[in-house]
Amino acid sequence: MTDLGESPAHRSPTAVDADALLALADGYHARTVRPWGSRVVAGHLVKPYAIEAPGRGVTDEDLNAALRLAADHLSSAYLRGSLGLAVLLVHAGGDGDYVLVHTWIEGYMSDLAVFVGPAGDATGLRPGRSGLAPCVWEAAVLAHERDAVTRHVLDGQGALDDRLAAWRGDVLEGEVR
Repeated sequence: MTDLGESPAHRSPTAVDADALLALADGYHARTVRPWGSRVVAGHLVKPYAIEAPGRGVTDEDLNAALRLAADHLSSAYLRGSLGLAVLLVHAGGDGDYVLVHTWIEGYMSDLAVFVGPAGDATGLRPGRSGLAPCVWEAAVLAHERDAVTRHVLDGQGALDDRLAAWRGDVLEGEVR
């Protein structure tokens, strides 16, 4: 018996799905990330990004639809402890479209909302299922943003306006893997 009470005959010795992992590795590729300039949305300073799968693009219409979703979500964010800083990811993925609203909240934590929809249909974006988390490309942007907020805002020196200006200017651009 294993730690979980399963018979070893039902699991590989490494407990990973080798075929699925290798299939993911075979299809893995870089995606393009573009910053869209910071702006104020529903009382929050927001840094939007586009993430684009090969052959896909994020349009101004996509960004505007994502900003409307973000405004709806952020309008009640203070009830969830929001500190007023957020990151918006507009992801034209290979299998659909995604919008993530990541908000810094009290206690060094963050709040995340994920919206999903069919490719190229901004009106079809709906809240993602419970437990849905960022994909590897979205996580790369959020990792950059975690470092940027800690470097410029939390560890920063000087007036808050100067710290926020430094955070706004620290963007990720190019290919992420």
